Amino acid sequence: MNFQRGRGHDDPEINLIPFIDVLLVIIIFLMLTTTYAKFSGLEINLPTADANQQAEQPNEVSVAVTAAGQVLVNKTPLASPDVRAISEALRRAAGDNKDPLIVINADAKATHQSVVDVMQAAQSAGYARISFATQSAP
Repeated sequence: MNFQRGRGHDDPEINLIPFIDVLLVIIIFLMLTTTYAKFSGLEINLPTADANQQAEQPNEVSVAVTAAGQVLVNKTPLASPDVRAISEALRRAAGDNKDPLIVINADAKATHQSVVDVMQAAQSAGYARISFATQSAP
């Protein structure tokens, strides 16, 4: 005996509108609760390592960092490698130039902290143009 004769089978229907509403609420919640942090720091122009020798610019200040952590500004060694002493040496080396290009020549085995100290000294001296010298592979 078939009691359901003549009765049609209803296919289940998935209603997408409540699903879309829930997704939109989740997206709005995530947009409102997300924090956007702006990191402060130095503007650094990273150089490319090409084989061409760049001409030395007249407003360029060369800073060398040795593997031992000694800092030389325009080939003049500093007594102490602290940020304040480096900043003063950069001001003296720049002279009347308002915006010199600071070129950092760091040894491959120099500590990261000593390079960061030079960048911090340049920032405290008010110099925003910093570049790193590279050497092409032999």
